[in-house]
Amino acid sequence: MDYRIEYENWLSSPLLCSEGVEELTALKDDEQAIEYRFGAELEFGTAGMRGILGYGTNMMNIYTVRRATQGLAEYIRSLGDKARMQGVVISYDTRKNSERFAREAAGVLSANGIQVYLFGDVRPVPMLSFAVRDIGAAAGIMITASHNPKEYNGYKVYGPDGAQMSPEATEKVVSYITAITDYFSVKSDLLKKGNKGWLTPYVKIVDKGVDKRYYKQLAKLTLSKKAVKKLGGKIKLVYTPVHGSGFVPVTTILKKLGIRATLVEEQVAKDSEFSTVQVPNPELQETLSKGIALANKIGADVVFGTDPDCDRLGVAIRDANNEFLQLSGNQVGILLLDYVLRRLKEEDKLPQDGFVVKSFVTTGMAKAIAENYGVTLYETPVGFKFIGEKIKESEESGYGTYLFGFEESCGYLRGAHSRDKDAVVASMLFAELVCYYTYAGVKVYDRLMEIYEKYGYVLDCNKSYAFDGLNAMARMNAVVTEFRTKPVESFGIYKVAAIRDYAAGVRRLASQEVEEMEIPKNNAVYYEIENGSFVCIRPSGTEPKLKVYYSVRAQNKELALKALSAISDSFSSLLAEVQSTIEK
Repeated sequence: MDYRIEYENWLSSPLLCSEGVEELTALKDDEQAIEYRFGAELEFGTAGMRGILGYGTNMMNIYTVRRATQGLAEYIRSLGDKARMQGVVISYDTRKNSERFAREAAGVLSANGIQVYLFGDVRPVPMLSFAVRDIGAAAGIMITASHNPKEYNGYKVYGPDGAQMSPEATEKVVSYITAITDYFSVKSDLLKKGNKGWLTPYVKIVDKGVDKRYYKQLAKLTLSKKAVKKLGGKIKLVYTPVHGSGFVPVTTILKKLGIRATLVEEQVAKDSEFSTVQVPNPELQETLSKGIALANKIGADVVFGTDPDCDRLGVAIRDANNEFLQLSGNQVGILLLDYVLRRLKEEDKLPQDGFVVKSFVTTGMAKAIAENYGVTLYETPVGFKFIGEKIKESEESGYGTYLFGFEESCGYLRGAHSRDKDAVVASMLFAELVCYYTYAGVKVYDRLMEIYEKYGYVLDCNKSYAFDGLNAMARMNAVVTEFRTKPVESFGIYKVAAIRDYAAGVRRLASQEVEEMEIPKNNAVYYEIENGSFVCIRPSGTEPKLKVYYSVRAQNKELALKALSAISDSFSSLLAEVQSTIEK
């Protein structure tokens, strides 16, 4: 792509909006910025597309949104009139231009004669996933960039099962998108403001009944009604939606259960600038800092935070010194998994064919917990859609009862109402977990320590390495590809027992024996260490960041920290060597 020619084409188009003309004109002498914006097209992958807001083919704007939606429209029309009338559900979060992009997508689908169900206000990812299933739609669109910085927005597509669109369907959508070379050629109906929102003959506002049915499904998943009834109004819990779409659904379900939550008021309002945090990511302690400050002020014991599209839950609890400890996504997952299985067993409701699911980079502790309760554990590639696929496989085969799924990146799901991670149900479960252990006279932190004592200490952490520039994603993927062919026998004194090459779908043992793996292929390399630890390297699918995951087993935290230091130092040296090879 000749980025200069493309830049001039956009700037000279009479269809470019005035905002676009002003923004691109200001860049006329910035060659690097022009190359970044027009030297590539924003990639549409299996998770949709995500990028920095701005005008250009490699940016998130109304023209890239229209083009992507036209590709989706062509795909739906290829499925026939039934799919066209089943339609598409569209939701959006509180990010800059989210509502505008949602309306643009609705206008394009409407112009293609496709039924649209548009939410009249922000709704989180899990409610979009539920709505697709509840309405019986052919697809869903969620406008969000999840927990990314405020400069980003994104476009996620869901299939009729409520999970993110399958790789096979995505490939077809992408073929239609890439066939559109003129970004200004896509037709869109102008949505006119009516009594029920932005409407055309093909666009309807989602009925409020969908919300009610969602909350009803969540209420069925409660596990400790007695404890909640006794202590729900007494426990002190602080919640922050971090200016995102979680405010209404999280407070609604907690109120329905009778669980009191104190809000971080300055983070309740919709704010596309996320002005009270550096990044709206609840995995970070800085993001929960205002919640922790409020919790200290009122004497609360737990702090919750959800990201802008409310599919991730961050949690902080008091430790042995009564100081707040920010739990990792793995630790929250361990506590929730143990709680769900424990309560089902106590109530004699743990099915013999029960199963739980986690991504392969998520803590190794899950295996020990699952084995203790006699349930099957499945591993999937990173991406909650793969957990959704496991649920679907179970339903279609008639075997297996799904109990819980989670990823280390603060994503959790109990119930099959949604096929994506759900911070609303996770908030509900963790809140009642607090009630349950408080009722039993046990602190949540102490329960976490009991789990470590029972199964052995596991220290989980990950590191991210950012790439920049026009070819950032390609260079990042090249690093992982290089690792696939590099022999590794040990990390320091810790010997490698096997190497999993997920791109080839094989597991190579230290003995040189090779085993086939039955798992969807993706670009990741996973090192099994003899003591039960692991290291995994993979490229992010949504941003130019190389991710390295460490899960270290040891007798206690002190020994685990020493082992982590040795393993990570060795791996970092190997990474530097690989990057140097690629740069040459």
